[in-house]
Amino acid sequence: MLNSSLKWPKGSQELAIQLHSKLKLDNKNWHELKNNPERRAAELISGAIVQLISEGNPNDVLNLLTQSEKWIKGEIKAPRCPQH
Repeated sequence: MLNSSLKWPKGSQELAIQLHSKLKLDNKNWHELKNNPERRAAELISGAIVQLISEGNPNDVLNLLTQSEKWIKGEIKAPRCPQH
């Protein structure tokens, strides 16, 4: 296996984490964005990139990409808010 520093350009992991941080849904924007398929897919794809660059489990990367595909195809929707 290649040394991680040789696989990815310097700073890639930090940039991927920053992008994911910008795209992920949180308590402040969940209600507004929970049903936006493009946003949900982007959140999952950016998470997959973070996992890939961080040498995460390949199955986790594939699961995130599969979920993003389902959002894009309209095959899944957000669950109801547990407080409602």
